[in-house]
Amino acid sequence: MTNSINTSTQLCAVIGNPVAHSLSPAMHNAAFAAAGLNYVYLAFAVGDLAGCMAGMRAMDGFRGLSVTIPHKVAVMEHLDAIDALAKRVGCVNTVVNEKGRLLGTITDGLGTLRAFEQASVSLENKRVLFVGTGGAARAVAFAMLDACRPQTVRILGRTPARMQRLVADLGAFSEIPITGGSLARDLAQAVAESDVIIQATPLGMHGHAEGECPVPRELLRPEHIIFDMVYRPMKTQLIRYAEEVGCVSILGLEMLLNQAVLQFDLWTGAPAPVQVMRQTLIEALQENP
Repeated sequence: MTNSINTSTQLCAVIGNPVAHSLSPAMHNAAFAAAGLNYVYLAFAVGDLAGCMAGMRAMDGFRGLSVTIPHKVAVMEHLDAIDALAKRVGCVNTVVNEKGRLLGTITDGLGTLRAFEQASVSLENKRVLFVGTGGAARAVAFAMLDACRPQTVRILGRTPARMQRLVADLGAFSEIPITGGSLARDLAQAVAESDVIIQATPLGMHGHAEGECPVPRELLRPEHIIFDMVYRPMKTQLIRYAEEVGCVSILGLEMLLNQAVLQFDLWTGAPAPVQVMRQTLIEALQENP
């Protein structure tokens, strides 16, 4: 286990504004220690994004970045290469520094697909419903269409223009039937006609309508597969309803975990200690629910 910082230590960090709430430093530092790697992970509240990226490029020991709000789109203009999935999604959450060449990708969607796999849930030929149209929904939807063959995808949102844009972008990429609708008017019918429900709104999040649920309990049936992207609290009201009804449910922390596992692999080239990372996340969420 690495327990000291020296001239060979590799730096990774999360940048955003704010970042004080981030669980990533605890998770990644526990992983680096468990893997015996001479890495350290810090959190930086960044206002001057251009200066930050120039500094990363100039420092050989600055190996990787996690990028969060509000920089996930703006960071793209400071990179040397961006992979195809991140280009389609339109944002980057991970940067790797290869000797001054900055490479961008996005791990949110692929991390979510891993979470489904670990829950023994196949998305092949499933009718998938996204409740919400934000960046996380976009990342997961593109990754899903790229790697899986769902039967249909439906997007419900509160803002028609955003919903229509996402439906159009996904439709231009895939031949799978993709439709949109209103979260206010079409939820009941959409839930009834879906196998998998992916909750991608902030509803139920700690400090943001905590305790509320975007999908009423009476619409759920045991055959549903429920994934809630919200991870704080660890069990949202939607997850509690899903458990009561008997649905297969996947916690938001599994998305957070698996996107970080993919980042760890990219930065270090070593297999991530997944169980250590999961346990660190659980303990952090229990201490600060």
